[in-house]
Amino acid sequence: MKTLLKNGLIVDGNNTKPYIGNVLIENDFIIAVGNIDIDDVDNIIELNGLTVAPGFIDTHSHSDLEILSQPEVLPKIMQGITTEILGQDGISMAPLPTKYINPWRKNLAGLDGESDTINWNYQTTKNYLKMIDDVKPGLNECYLVPHGNIRMEAMGLDNRQPTDEEIQKMCDITQREMENGAIGLSSGLIYMPCAYSKTDEIIAMCKIVAKYDGIFVVHQRSEADTIINSMKEIIDIGRKSGVKIHFSHFKVCGKKNWQYIDTMLHLIDEAEKEGIKISFDQYPYVAGSTMLGVILPPWVHDGGANKVLERLQDKTLRKKMIYDIEHGIDGWDNFIDFAGLDGIYITSVKHKQNENAVGLNLVELGKLKNKNPYDATFDLLLEEENAVGMVDFYGSEEHVKQFLQRPEMNACTDGLLSGKPHPRVYGAFPRILGKYVREEKTLKLEEAIYKMTKKPADTFHIAKRGQLKAGYYADITIFNKDTIIDKGTFTNPVQYPEGIHYVFVNGQMIIENKKHTGIRFGKVLRKQGN
Repeated sequence: MKTLLKNGLIVDGNNTKPYIGNVLIENDFIIAVGNIDIDDVDNIIELNGLTVAPGFIDTHSHSDLEILSQPEVLPKIMQGITTEILGQDGISMAPLPTKYINPWRKNLAGLDGESDTINWNYQTTKNYLKMIDDVKPGLNECYLVPHGNIRMEAMGLDNRQPTDEEIQKMCDITQREMENGAIGLSSGLIYMPCAYSKTDEIIAMCKIVAKYDGIFVVHQRSEADTIINSMKEIIDIGRKSGVKIHFSHFKVCGKKNWQYIDTMLHLIDEAEKEGIKISFDQYPYVAGSTMLGVILPPWVHDGGANKVLERLQDKTLRKKMIYDIEHGIDGWDNFIDFAGLDGIYITSVKHKQNENAVGLNLVELGKLKNKNPYDATFDLLLEEENAVGMVDFYGSEEHVKQFLQRPEMNACTDGLLSGKPHPRVYGAFPRILGKYVREEKTLKLEEAIYKMTKKPADTFHIAKRGQLKAGYYADITIFNKDTIIDKGTFTNPVQYPEGIHYVFVNGQMIIENKKHTGIRFGKVLRKQGN
């Protein structure tokens, strides 16, 4: 079947000047782009100047569980995203040894949600990706093998250093999962058990990833007080392993730490001069989102989520938690310190009796429960078995713009999908195009599209996607550049954006005249050659 997209403003992903032209699609592929006009087509869509771009690529997604239960992934496709990268922050779905299913589900719940409807006995990345294949995903899905899952399989969830044999086992698991289709390795060095690791452990795994021309995607140990040493560690991993480095959701948290930005960027510049390959992704907001359990000091997480729940029941240990939060621990990113109790908001819970907490900050939660904010928060985590999401306010618009303009940057959502989520889940990409391109002129249209398409495709070696080019897959997003904008807010985030008219995934029209067609035509994109 041939479809002609006629008279669109072509923004081809290459950071070149837009022009009016046509795109011809046949089956899964783009077969021509430019000043073409043929009669032998099955379908003509007259675009009247709407912008035609490659489908957007979300390089930091948390749809890992949602893709199995809601495979359309409407919050993503409705904002023009056609490919997303799962397995982020070092903790995700696979690999998952059977004996760790119970504690791992609790550990994962605050990020990716919870489900009793799926079969959790898949064990390996190969089997997990097969599950995604079987549900016929609405988007294309890539997977990073997570450091925490590897460590769990190799040595459990305890806070200790691995033996030489256990490091070798981690390397073997990494190799197995790269051969099973992972495109790289992720780590979240504020999340357990990743945070227990030392640099040498990560270097050993990254050497395996580098052999496969993969990428190391990392939520670094600190995005706050000790961010400079944190970045030096990650750059050293790239230097000693040869792996390509990609910083997740690049930022610095807390007003007192904004002084470090110039040094952060200087570190990147110097590393690139040295030949170390570095990139980062960014969502265009001044607030972040993660699991509420990260407010707890690191020692609370020793041994996994079940141990967290035991410690939260101990009144003496609660006092120690509060002391450590209020006085700090060297090297620990203390979210309450940089965002404040009044700057952290509950976004999701799993039990109905606590739904009245969603949308409240931790001070308001204390008032609702008639307790001090700490005990109210600890009680909520205990009652919800750690399955609580949050939003935290940390940044400034000036820095959002500064990072948007860096050549290493590409766009992402980093959105948790449960409850009352961060608005980036529904609107990160349209926000860049509406607010930062059209309204504030921080980027040119072609620059922004490049950062959403070809840049991430090149960075993650996603073959034949990210450009409007003959022979490439027909992942295409068509929008009105004069109206596109995010609509979700922090108080009412669940709103689809304005301005997305059509979306194609592998040549199939998934969004038609701003509405989902009910078709799912995504694919699992395994590492090329595997």
